[in-house]
Amino acid sequence: QVQLVESGGGLVQAGGSLRLSCSASGRYFSSWTMGWFRQAPGKEREFVARISGSGDSTYYTGSVKGRFTISRDNAKKEVYLQMNSLKPEDTAVYYCALRLGTGTYDYWGQGTQVTVSS
Repeated sequence: QVQLVESGGGLVQAGGSLRLSCSASGRYFSSWTMGWFRQAPGKEREFVARISGSGDSTYYTGSVKGRFTISRDNAKKEVYLQMNSLKPEDTAVYYCALRLGTGTYDYWGQGTQVTVSS
């Protein structure tokens, strides 16, 4: 069983920065694609970014490209989301997720709240 625990959320003013962290359990962390998703109030959960197991491939949704950076430290079994130039529309609960193969994500964290004030 894999467990994911997010941290680093909080309240920040527009234009500010936050760094989210996700700590994972499990032996084969470096084999798994990791992703960040978010869900704003009244909206469906949306994909934000993903990173390959080795860390050499990343992908972002268009609205965060150039502002957010996903990275990972396989030795620590952690994945990060550096969020810069935050906007009020980035306000959401952010979830870390793990994908064992291809397609859907198999494990999810409990989420961490990010609130960006204008």
